[in-house]
Amino acid sequence: MRKIHFPYVIAVTGVVLGMGTLTAFSLWAQAGRPTWGLDVAAAVVSLAAAVAQLWWPTSGALAATFLAALSPVATPAASMGALQVAQRKRFPVAAAVTAAGIAAHVVQGLWRPNSGISRGWWLLLICASYGALLGWGALTRSRRALLSSLRERASRAEAEQGRQIAEARMAERRQLAREMHDVLAHRLSLVATHAGALEYRPDSSPDQIARAAGVVRAGVHQALEELRQVINLLHEQDDQLDGLEPRPGLADLPGLIADARQAGQSVRLSEEVTEVAALPAAISWTAYRVVQEGLTNARKHAPGRQVEVLLRGAPGTPLLIDVRNPLPPSDTAPLTPGSGLGLVGLTERVRLAGGQLDHHSTDGEFRLQARISWPA
Repeated sequence: MRKIHFPYVIAVTGVVLGMGTLTAFSLWAQAGRPTWGLDVAAAVVSLAAAVAQLWWPTSGALAATFLAALSPVATPAASMGALQVAQRKRFPVAAAVTAAGIAAHVVQGLWRPNSGISRGWWLLLICASYGALLGWGALTRSRRALLSSLRERASRAEAEQGRQIAEARMAERRQLAREMHDVLAHRLSLVATHAGALEYRPDSSPDQIARAAGVVRAGVHQALEELRQVINLLHEQDDQLDGLEPRPGLADLPGLIADARQAGQSVRLSEEVTEVAALPAAISWTAYRVVQEGLTNARKHAPGRQVEVLLRGAPGTPLLIDVRNPLPPSDTAPLTPGSGLGLVGLTERVRLAGGQLDHHSTDGEFRLQARISWPA
């Protein structure tokens, strides 16, 4: 069973009632004339043509226009057809239908002249009426097109805004994921170092074992806390990204070096950076991450080897971060296996900060070097 569309039912009902009433008045005005039979037939067919205009405006309008040349009772249907075409079709089509309507009424005036008005005034009235219908319909069509265009633009703007928000959220979550790798890799490498000391030095004193176990416990607790913070942020569906602690920078580098030395790592820091406070936060954060990644890699792949960290730069000159450590013997297994993704993410981070990252092994040492532009 086909579904009934009530808007069409309402439209058909309105056309039948409105056009039926106007056609009935026109037919009543022609009562008693010799052409009464033709007028009745024209009334019935023109009413059907008026209904057909809802689906086929041009064909319905032309059918009613042809009938208007034969009988005045088809004038209401022909006029409505001209308006329908002007509202729904392009202007050339509407102008052609309007011209056909004027021609049909000229023929009607010649064949069945109106005794109440002269032929010249009749022609003027017909041209003015059809011109008004054409202009009204064209204006309505232009207004509809404008409103449709505005709605489409608003929809596109809303979709674009939604896309930008989604991309911003995704970019922030990707950044948080990279930060999670950096933070946890550093923290867990410290834990692994202390755990390795417990494993390889079982003859340590109870105080030393208790102290190392306490460091392991504290490191694991802090790593879990940082992981919880980042995961909570990754699952948020809004823009409230204030859950993390402030990002560290070069001002926090002494604390990072102190943690590494406490874990038994030998680190020598040479810092030749002037006006650290003037360093942009993004560059300071990136430099901190480069040093952190360098220390983490050294603990993984060259435990017990001295790490040299050099920072040099000033406003207007590139900031240089150089982390190097001797290569371990070829038969030494790394303390913890690495995925290699840390340097990949770090390279992207440095590139986004406006710099370049280079890492290579040469002259018996591994060297991690970054150069980042420092605006004057």
